[in-house]
Amino acid sequence: MPSTIVTLTLNGTERELIARPSTTLLNALRETFGLMGAKRGCAQGGCGSCTVLLDGRPAVSCLIPVVTVGGSTVDTIEGLADGDRLTDVQQAFVDHFATQCGFCTPGMIMSATALLDRNPDPTRQDVTEAICGNVCRCTGYEPIITAVLSAAERRRDTPQSPATAGL
Repeated sequence: MPSTIVTLTLNGTERELIARPSTTLLNALRETFGLMGAKRGCAQGGCGSCTVLLDGRPAVSCLIPVVTVGGSTVDTIEGLADGDRLTDVQQAFVDHFATQCGFCTPGMIMSATALLDRNPDPTRQDVTEAICGNVCRCTGYEPIITAVLSAAERRRDTPQSPATAGL
């Protein structure tokens, strides 16, 4: 099959690439755009280390052919922070020692961000369900769950404009 031109909005900027049908979104992010935050883990969609937000919803980018996401919005960990200013979720991960080796961290943060964007007052169970597709071998999950709940509390306690809600 021939290559296809794919246009998408990547971290708020319209981008274009030429892709073969077999090119995954993960490969396009890493190899074409140089965005290394989404990690190549199991390559089977089971570990969550490649999680990005696709039209606002968590998606494992290793399974998605990039030619199927034309016209979509893709947000990666690189697009969350505003310069040196971390988002509430990123800061909570730092504050609660929810990062160890860091391999799962981008996927966890993207899943947590999507959860808090749709549910500003999650329960512990909500957080557990939101991150269930992300495997972590270092933290034991407790600091991650605590960080997400802390970020939710921070969001509720800090009025935000719609333009800065994810920042």
